[in-house]
Amino acid sequence: MLASAALAAPSHGIAPFGNLKYPSDFKHFDYVNPNAPKGGRIKLSHTATFDSLNPFILKGVPAPGVAAIFESLMVASLDEPQAYYGLIAESVDMADDRSYADFTLRKEARWHDGKPITADDVVFSFETLKEKGHPSFRILYKPIDKVEKLDARHVRFHFSDPKNRELPLLAASMNVLPKHYYETHEFDKTTLEPPLGSGPYRIKSADAARSITYERVKDYWGKDLPVNRGLYNFDEMVFDIYRDETVAVEAIKSAQYDVREEYIARNWATAYSLPAIDRGELIKVNIPNKIPRGMQAFLFNKRQEKFADPRVREAIGLTMDFEWMNQTLFYGAYTRTDSFFQNTDFMAKDLPDAQELALLEPFRKDLPAALFTTPPAQPKSDGTGYDRSNLLKAQTLLNDAGWIMRDGKRVHHATGQPLSVEFLMRQRTFEKVVGGMIRNLKRLGIGATFRYVDDSQYQKRIDDRDFDVVSVWWNLGLFFPGNEQVGFWHSSQADVIGGNNLSGMKAPVIDALLERIVQAKTLDQLTPAARALDRVLLWDHVAIPHWYLSSWRMLYWNKFGRPDIAPLYGLGLESWWSKELEQ
Repeated sequence: MLASAALAAPSHGIAPFGNLKYPSDFKHFDYVNPNAPKGGRIKLSHTATFDSLNPFILKGVPAPGVAAIFESLMVASLDEPQAYYGLIAESVDMADDRSYADFTLRKEARWHDGKPITADDVVFSFETLKEKGHPSFRILYKPIDKVEKLDARHVRFHFSDPKNRELPLLAASMNVLPKHYYETHEFDKTTLEPPLGSGPYRIKSADAARSITYERVKDYWGKDLPVNRGLYNFDEMVFDIYRDETVAVEAIKSAQYDVREEYIARNWATAYSLPAIDRGELIKVNIPNKIPRGMQAFLFNKRQEKFADPRVREAIGLTMDFEWMNQTLFYGAYTRTDSFFQNTDFMAKDLPDAQELALLEPFRKDLPAALFTTPPAQPKSDGTGYDRSNLLKAQTLLNDAGWIMRDGKRVHHATGQPLSVEFLMRQRTFEKVVGGMIRNLKRLGIGATFRYVDDSQYQKRIDDRDFDVVSVWWNLGLFFPGNEQVGFWHSSQADVIGGNNLSGMKAPVIDALLERIVQAKTLDQLTPAARALDRVLLWDHVAIPHWYLSSWRMLYWNKFGRPDIAPLYGLGLESWWSKELEQ
């Protein structure tokens, strides 16, 4: 390898903060059974057809599970936050100034056709994904200036912003594609021809209308690596296609497939009263996890003059009766979201501490006084769907903001313009949720409507910033707030067509906190900045928080073994095995 005094010592893994959990000589992850038997078959369901086996482009609908045939330089651990360990790459050397990272590829790494995985493949993958891949790759890899081949087994990623701690992780998690295969196959086309991969599975058969079957690669080059021991135990993995969720629910009951994750609270509460569950033949279980939940919420478009005053936004938020919704619509399944960084250490709790105050004090005049004296909290209700105290508070806020009642309608005191809210959605499932809010909004004299549109209409109105309120989910699964927050909230992104600052947020305090977050080198620097950002966003009432669930609702037929230790940050289905093979 090319020598360089700027390189630190090579490492078997990489993490944004602190030390890795597993040492360089670790044998396997804690959440696997390293002696799990190989063999058998697992059948899963998928409720959408597919028309492509290429998951890397915008065109087409990729098949479920197709990512299992591809690999990245390093792979994430499921029991520590955002840590990666060597897969195709055996080690990574980080420049002292973090301007680049060198990856050393394993000698034994092979494609399914037996050819070695080389630095040429890594360079090709980066350039191809960025140039011809899904548009998200261009955004994701924009801060990586280039990827350079040093020799056949060594490759260097050059970073445009050394202060951005996430860039080495982006490099480590990049999928590697076979250059020689795409010399005779078009990369940017949909296809049902099984592509060449390097992972533990290959495609055995595919019928876009019915199913796709993956078979375990018996001579898989990486089967004995520490990151793979105890994983990928089934000889076959099948996804059956169901076009209707109701049919899929009935199919798991009759053992047409083996494992189901239930997303709908109503189904979980009412659809599975079965003798097979009582007998222990079909397992119904909540499997807890500690995955960061982020924030799902109704988001206001602050570009609309009627939503410019935070008192108006807060008043509209008070019309959501979560306690009523949870019991009436969700069967008590959910918890109200309290933070943009739910389930992490970056949630704003209690009052701001000294470190937060140091960041917020220069902007005190621009912030609500209550931010410094009252912990952020979502309103509680009596669960009736019509909480009089919350609606009276909302009425006071509206009056104070200049929106008064006149002839039964809420109008601006100066212009006479009526106040109205349109909830723009592409999910019909929100209609009942919004319906309760609409009833309360009308009690306040506010005109309110639910508007369902298809994906193309929705995207056009989003791009044109032609909306009042939409539903957004931020930061799901992100352990450490980082550069993505700039896209969501920085003033420089508010007027970018197609950008992610949907609210039109422009606030000097938020810009300053974002700079602190992106440039944080330690958790001690990141934590107060992230908590302060969370606190400012919550008190801005830019969004009406929804709800979350910190477990998987799983049904599976009792023919599988599971490790004694469950991973904290993933379901770990790859670690299950067929019980009939146990000795």
